[in-house]
Amino acid sequence: MSESIYQDNVGTHLAQTHPGNWRIFYVFSKMALQGFGGVMPFAYRAMVEQERWLSATEFAELLGICQIFPGPTICNIAVFVGRRLGGGTGVASAVSGLLVLPFLIAIALGAAYQRFGDFPIFRSALNGMAAVAAGLILATALKMARGLLKKQVGLPGILFKTIMLACAFACLGLLKWRLLTVFMLFAPVAVIAAYLLDRR
Repeated sequence: MSESIYQDNVGTHLAQTHPGNWRIFYVFSKMALQGFGGVMPFAYRAMVEQERWLSATEFAELLGICQIFPGPTICNIAVFVGRRLGGGTGVASAVSGLLVLPFLIAIALGAAYQRFGDFPIFRSALNGMAAVAAGLILATALKMARGLLKKQVGLPGILFKTIMLACAFACLGLLKWRLLTVFMLFAPVAVIAAYLLDRR
């Protein structure tokens, strides 16, 4: 884990990247405005595929860390990435970019929903957007899983990560376990096993 996103390592993508606070604000505003139904797929595309601030593996690691913290996961990611890209002002730029414009739009949409929410065409539009959002989240999850498996060298490591991915999916998606329960059950096993595999 020497290249993990949460370590102050000069060799990481973030340590070598200084895009400026306005760029940070713009990127996070753009991903927030695109994220109807969920920002995470657009966050992955912006930070990994477009700006290349993170690798796919770094994004997956950072997502895992931020999910255990209180508050919205994407806001926690914004704090981490903003700090590493621009310090305190980077955090302010990332979080404000993520929240300010969507907050204003949400107020406007809330007023529109109160007025037009009973119209069939309005409900159909919301159902269609929800289906698209689900597809985007699934595609992002597959990309992250592929990135994690590509990083691992050797059959035991690939097999272990595949089992962890399958178990987490089964418990959350099929058995409907709580996220905290799944994390407390699998996180210690994953940490210990990853440490032992890295020492081989």
